[in-house]
Amino acid sequence: MVYARRPSCVVVALATLLAGSAGGAQATQTPVNEAPNPYKMVEGWAKLPGGRAWGSTSAVAIAPDGKGVWVAERCGANNCVGSPLPSVYLFDATGTAVKSFGAGLILSPHGIDVDREGNVWVTDCACTLGRAAQPANPPAGHQIFKFSPDGKLLMTLGKAGGAGATATDSGFFYQPNDVLVAPNGDIFVGEGHGGGNSRMFKFDKTGKLLKTWGKLGSAPGDFSQPHALAMDSQGRLFVADRSNNRVQVFDQDGKYLTETKAFGRPSGVFIDKNDILYVADSESQSRDANTYGYNPGVKRGIRLGSAKTLTATGYIPDPSEGAGATTAAEGVAADKNGVIYGAEVGPRALKRYVKQ
Repeated sequence: MVYARRPSCVVVALATLLAGSAGGAQATQTPVNEAPNPYKMVEGWAKLPGGRAWGSTSAVAIAPDGKGVWVAERCGANNCVGSPLPSVYLFDATGTAVKSFGAGLILSPHGIDVDREGNVWVTDCACTLGRAAQPANPPAGHQIFKFSPDGKLLMTLGKAGGAGATATDSGFFYQPNDVLVAPNGDIFVGEGHGGGNSRMFKFDKTGKLLKTWGKLGSAPGDFSQPHALAMDSQGRLFVADRSNNRVQVFDQDGKYLTETKAFGRPSGVFIDKNDILYVADSESQSRDANTYGYNPGVKRGIRLGSAKTLTATGYIPDPSEGAGATTAAEGVAADKNGVIYGAEVGPRALKRYVKQ
């Protein structure tokens, strides 16, 4: 927020609270770049079978026990086309892979969610592949897969090979980014990794389409890359509207409530049971207004704060800050002990951040 003169702390606190909760209000605080960092980074914690190299990953989620970590990675590369490797892994608290599945099914895993029954939902964005590079016989990609905890395929949403690439085309999906399952079983999907089809879908627990909302744009309720999803204790849906450099907040019927820019350019978003909001910014750059990721004055990293007031109180700097446009954590999650996991596309790694 910007004020003509410095008001009292009480007034600032009240204004911030209202901005984060009132329908239609906007919490437009300046992104935090210098907040305390109470974490230290642990590299090499998660070990893939055989000591093989990690692929790119933006998909990380916490198992229902609050300790296990689910990750979908891209088969040692930036996609899984032609690979015999599984792409979905469960790691225990020691970083050992205890389950894996999904081989030959997912072209480019992008988002992941674990529902209350422990089922694992994975989006196949296929966004690292051009149309010409995608398998045509049989077609694949642009789908949502629901697996049991043991890897049995339970449900598939979307047309193999993708529907149309614009919001006016019938069917779904084209480049779905993330999936979130609400406590009542409703399924939310953010679609559009580029192009003109930035929108949200809502399905019931059987996969029946209930509604869509949003379009490409920058007004409240519009989207430009709805890249990741989270839900707070009030049942509000948080959407990482990445190319608009903001997190938007909706009710479960798609009504716009508020937004914030205090957490940078959001690639990943996660909310824990205490309504702590974690946002991964893997793209902000201030060098060139004509280059992708322009977000002047904002540094990359993981920001954490309050989902209730939409204020950021902590900042973990991107260890690769300054090395390129897309580097460290795109996906983010935190376990029951507050340990943070950052899923990285550029460095191809899963980083672990523990409290100092």
